[in-house]
Amino acid sequence: MDANKYQVKAARTLIDRPDFEIPDNDIMLVWNAIGLAGEAGEVAELVKKAVFHRHGINGAFREKMVKELGDVLWYAAAMCTKLDMDLGVIMEVNIRKLEERYPSGFSSQDSKRRVDAQEGAR
Repeated sequence: MDANKYQVKAARTLIDRPDFEIPDNDIMLVWNAIGLAGEAGEVAELVKKAVFHRHGINGAFREKMVKELGDVLWYAAAMCTKLDMDLGVIMEVNIRKLEERYPSGFSSQDSKRRVDAQEGAR
């Protein structure tokens, strides 16, 4: 599915207006950021159990992972919608950044040379 179509379809399920005394867009942004972190935690938990608890990376793992990664993607798309950003554009910008950092694909040498990865860099 195209990223922009996904973003539009996912936005159908956004909450219109939560009942808070905070500006609507601010609270929705906070809600989506917390949701994104929570879902990313669920992805990490699945991997932890698969590897360290030795549950394995099998069909059941993959089935659960598809659902959890879908939830991560939903929250990322929701944040894009609330910030009036285009998910497809964000994907393109990320690929350009990666191509700049790793023009021939990932290598440890390129990773070590990255200015933003140097100790103390922000």
